[in-house]
Amino acid sequence: MRKIEIFIGTLLLTCLLGLPWGTAWAQGGGPNPVVVFDTSMGRFMVMLYPGEAPETVKNFLRYVDEGFYDGTLFHRVVTDKDFKRNNVAGHNPIPYNIIQGGGFEMGMRMKQTHPPIANEAIKAMVNQKGTIAMARGNAPDSATAQFFINIKDNPSFDYKTIPDRIDPDKVIIKEGYCAFGRVIRGMDVVEEISQVETATLAPHENVPVKPVVIIKAYRPQ
Repeated sequence: MRKIEIFIGTLLLTCLLGLPWGTAWAQGGGPNPVVVFDTSMGRFMVMLYPGEAPETVKNFLRYVDEGFYDGTLFHRVVTDKDFKRNNVAGHNPIPYNIIQGGGFEMGMRMKQTHPPIANEAIKAMVNQKGTIAMARGNAPDSATAQFFINIKDNPSFDYKTIPDRIDPDKVIIKEGYCAFGRVIRGMDVVEEISQVETATLAPHENVPVKPVVIIKAYRPQ
C-alpha cells in the first residue's frame, strides 16, 4: 500500500510539473524503464516491458547505458510506397512499415556489438503501431543492437505457428521479431522520420537521403 501511495504522489507531482508520466513511473520504482531518444528530427520516448521480454530489455538497456546508440543512424525506412513499387512480375511481399536504427554510424559504418541474444518473441508483445522491436538476421537468435519501431500494425512480424499444408499433424513455426516496448511520447516525431526520402546506398536499401541521427539515447534522471 505504501508503494502505491508513493507512486500516486510521484505521478501527481510529475503532472503538476508537466513532466512525462513515463518518467514518474521509472523514478517511482516501477518495473518499466523509460528511454529518451534525442534525434536530429526531434525527441521521442519509449517505455520498456521487462515482464514480457526480460533478456531483450536487459540487452537494450546495456547498449543505452554504454552510450552505444549515441551518434548512430536511423539507417532504414520502409513504408507502403516501397511495396507498391516492388509489386511487379508476381513479386508480392507482405508489406510492413518501420524505421530501423541503432547499428550504423555516419557513412554507414557498422558498429561492433555484444554477442547476439535469444529471441523472446514467443512471449513478447505483438508488433502493433508504436512498439519497438529488435531487428535481426535470418537466424531467430541473431539480434544484437539494432531495433525498429513499427509505424503501423505489422502482424507478419509476430511469433506464430501455421499448420503444414502437406502434413496436418505438423506446424510451421514463424519465430517472429521480439517487441519489447512502446513509444509513449513523440510518436509524431517517429512518423515524421518515416516520411523522409530514401535511396539505395549499395548494398543497403531504403537509406534516408538526409541522415537521421540519434544524437543521444538515455534514461531520464
